[in-house]
Amino acid sequence: MTVKIEHQESLRPAGPADPSWEQRTATLSELLRGRRSVRRYAEREVPRDFVRTVLEASRWAPSPHNSQPWRFVVLSSPASRQRLATALGERWRSDLANDGLPAEQIDQLIGRSRERIGGAPVVLIISLTWADLDVYPDEQRQEAERLMAAHSLGAAAQNMMLTAHAYGLATCWMCAPLFCSGVVRDALELPPTVIPQALITLGYAATQPPVRERRALDELILFHA
Repeated sequence: MTVKIEHQESLRPAGPADPSWEQRTATLSELLRGRRSVRRYAEREVPRDFVRTVLEASRWAPSPHNSQPWRFVVLSSPASRQRLATALGERWRSDLANDGLPAEQIDQLIGRSRERIGGAPVVLIISLTWADLDVYPDEQRQEAERLMAAHSLGAAAQNMMLTAHAYGLATCWMCAPLFCSGVVRDALELPPTVIPQALITLGYAATQPPVRERRALDELILFHA
């Protein structure tokens, strides 16, 4: 699927002689710029093959020592999604109350979160495991090893979201599990070696969010002579 988007800056270089490069870079540019974080989904089932294709894309992300330290939990039933939303909501309610937010505002925030999780046809819990990482005698290098694994999980998640977009699906990355991985693990009865980091909602978009502005590239680059 190709998404047509208009933009001023092109991601295509002035480059190679390979005759297919223009088509490839045009498609990549459209996928990168066309993906949106979608929070409302149509009541339409996502084919199982599409879910597997999205997950397959994650396997080809880079990872430290090719360890592929990822585990993905697929929630496709309303009951499992509701169980997760309830557990996250209870924990968040406690945190927000400790932050001093009024009860009415807390109810609104938790209600929106539950709608996003419960309203998505599929929820993917993206998780880490330390099982296959290198082991170091000092904590500093061990922490760096774990951080590399976390970086690679982000690459795997991006592969998922871009592939979903290519198949006409929408996604949204939600970071709540990072704040309470144990709550997610207990709610879904996951093994202790699985460390939930985030969740990705997946489905067909009910609305198309507008394009959000990005910072100019020159604001993001530090040149060193």
